[in-house]
Amino acid sequence: MIGKLKGLIDGFGDDYVHIDVGGVVYEAFCSSKTMQALPAVGHAAVVHVEMIVREDMIRLYGFATPEEKAWFTTLMTVQGVGARVALSILSTLSTGELQSAIALQDKAMIGRANGVGPKLAVRVVTELKGKVPTGLGIDAGTLGLQQALGEGVARSNVADAVSALSNLGYSSAQASAALAKVVAREGEDIATEKLIRLGLRELSS
Repeated sequence: MIGKLKGLIDGFGDDYVHIDVGGVVYEAFCSSKTMQALPAVGHAAVVHVEMIVREDMIRLYGFATPEEKAWFTTLMTVQGVGARVALSILSTLSTGELQSAIALQDKAMIGRANGVGPKLAVRVVTELKGKVPTGLGIDAGTLGLQQALGEGVARSNVADAVSALSNLGYSSAQASAALAKVVAREGEDIATEKLIRLGLRELSS
């Protein structure tokens, strides 16, 4: 199995990169975020690789970071999510945004990806609940708060503050990440109004 490629960028296609490793050119399909992160043709690069072997093909999928590779394999455990859909999701959301969407059970965020309909978006957040690779993308405090919000068991002051910040145009992921920092610093018993004010300060800093 191939786990990583180190070589020179030989060329790009719409959704793949060619990497020259000692004179052998490998083709790896990538998310748009990985494509944007890779250097120009002729420059050295390291691409983390997942190899999928089937009866009629062998295909490499490349990632700029180990985190993105981990999410790719995690997404593919969901029924109905193949490599193409997994790359579409990773092209739309950063790994941190994806982790937040699952913790918050935010199917609308997942549904922004091409090829992901409402039913599949629900399946992704449902089947990956509790199966998210921990330690990737966001800190444990933020993840814990987002999971509580997603399960409907967050303290009322926090839930109300997230709702208020969302009404001001911030995403649930942005609001909950900011409020997690406030709660870690000020404690959970902070009044809703103060929580909103300090959350706004975090978001504007």
